[in-house]
Order: sequence, then C-alpha cells, then structure tokens
Amino acid sequence: MSATFTTTTRGITRRALHCGIASLALAATTTAAWAQAYPSKPIRMVVPFAAGGATDVLARVVGEKMAAGLGQPVIIDNKPGAAGIIGTDAVAKAPADGYTLVLALSNSLLTNQFLYQKLPYDTQRDLTLVYQIATAPLVLVVHPSVPVKSGPELLKYVAANKGKVAYGSYGVGAYPHLAGAHMSLTQKAEMNHVAYKGEAPMLQDLIGGQIQMAFASALVAKPHIEAGKLKAIGVSGERRMATLANVPTLAEQGLDDEAYRVAGWLAVAMPAGTPKPIVQRIAEEVGKATRQPDVQARVAAMGFDLKESSPEAFAAVYKKESPVWERLIKDSGAKLE
Repeated sequence: MSATFTTTTRGITRRALHCGIASLALAATTTAAWAQAYPSKPIRMVVPFAAGGATDVLARVVGEKMAAGLGQPVIIDNKPGAAGIIGTDAVAKAPADGYTLVLALSNSLLTNQFLYQKLPYDTQRDLTLVYQIATAPLVLVVHPSVPVKSGPELLKYVAANKGKVAYGSYGVGAYPHLAGAHMSLTQKAEMNHVAYKGEAPMLQDLIGGQIQMAFASALVAKPHIEAGKLKAIGVSGERRMATLANVPTLAEQGLDDEAYRVAGWLAVAMPAGTPKPIVQRIAEEVGKATRQPDVQARVAAMGFDLKESSPEAFAAVYKKESPVWERLIKDSGAKLE
C-alpha cells in the first residue's frame, strides 16, 4: 500500500511540476504577446492639477511626442484637487493594463504620505514608478527692501530680525513652506509663515511688501526679477537653472543643508501590477520625448532640470530622498487631515 501510495504521490508531484512549468511558460508567452500588441488604443495621461500650470504644460509637450512613438494618441486628463491626491488616487485604482498613467509632482507621489494623516493610496503599494522626468528647483526671492544680496546675508538678516520676517508658500507642506520653516528653525528667527492658494497671489503679496521672502518657480518669478520687482538670492537643488544662469545655488553659497539641496520633481507612474514590458516601453518613450531638442528647450525655459531615468533609477532616487522629506515635514510641524 505504501509503495503504491508513494508512486502515485510522485506521479502527482511530477504532473503538478510539469503543469506549473507549462502555466509559467504560457503566462510569459501571453505577457510577451500583450506587450508586442501594446498599445492598441489611446493612452490616458492623468495630470492631478488644473490645466495651464507647469505640470500640465509639460504633460502636453511630452504626451504629444510619446504619441508619435507609440502610434496612439496620449490624452491629457486633468483631475485637480487636494494637492494632487484626487488625480493620483484615480490612477492608483485604475486597471493595470498600461492605458492609464499619471504625470505628477513629488508632493502627490512622495511627500503627501508624510503630510496627510489619511491618504487613499500608498505610492509604494499601489503605483509603479516609471520615470523621473525632471527636477523642479525653485528660486529664493526677496522684496527689494530686504537689504541682502546672498544666502549667508539673508540668514544673518532673519536671525537679527527675530519674529519680524514673513515668508510665503503656495500650500502647507509644499517645498516653499518646508524650506522656509527650516531656515526659521535653524536661525531661531521665528519667521511667520503665510500660506496662499497659489503661486500667483503669493508673489503679488511679495511684490507688494506684505511678505518679505519666498521660494518660487523660475517660470513665474523671472519676469519680476528682470523688472527689478524682486531680488533673486539663490536657487535650490544641486545645479543652477539654465533660465537663471547667473543666480548661484544656495549650496554654492555655503547653505549646504539638505533642505536647500533637495528639489521637487515631476515624474510618471502607473498602477501597480502593470506588466514590466509595458512599464519599460512607457519609460523608453518618455525618455525619447525628453531628449528631443525642442522639448529640452521648452523644459529649460520653465526652469526644470531634465533627468535621464528608468524605473530602476527612479526607484533609487525615491528611496534616497524619502527620509529627507520626512524629516523636513516632521521638523516643520506640518500635518493635514
């Protein structure tokens, strides 16, 4: 009985093994065939911000180039609201079939998880990181009445004017808030933070003298700098902006805290579980699009710094930067429902 039982068990085991191998081979063949046929219909690129903003402009420029390479239209779908949460969540919950992706800022893909007590998605669980398109450094600008010309001079000024300096941001937990909070904390300056509903009203108050300093995008701040309505003190991130080449980075000036060296970024992600060949195809098409001279010129004019990326490279950057942003948010005391 036992010998018969053993023989039968081994037979079942061998059959199960053969079936398992066959299933894996079939799955691999099916995935490969699917990837080869992809895409067979238009692709939806969700932008979790309103039309007309820098992220939307970049999505339309890149999407147009990708469409030519993919042979299918790339339709831009603006889903603004809740600091990018609404649009990003829509992609996190979309079918993992390669026909939905998001082009978002680092807030909705990275920093919101440390800022919000409840988030409807988990980036690392619900999304696949595809390609980091560009970093988005900001320029630190002050009102002309502030008697400083450099980063070190500004630090001394805010420390000497404890409780008298106000800085603006376009939202609690956004980089301008976190960097300003870091400066206030390290200099014991007790600066006042004023949060606005957008960058435009923030800069209008800065030009009007209601606040004294702010971090802003080159796209919006440059005309005011050139007109003498604002003074550029320095740039965040690791490299100078091409569009503001004469403005040194804050790190160059000795402000080498990690708070001044990091920068927000713009990147593409897809629903978790999207087949790897399709993720790789999208990454390749994004890369091809951003290497085209007209796209590079457009992006440089916006103040962004293009990156060479891949799913693996993007994941490595994400892992490296996460603890930095987590510390900045914790130190700022920012917390949202």
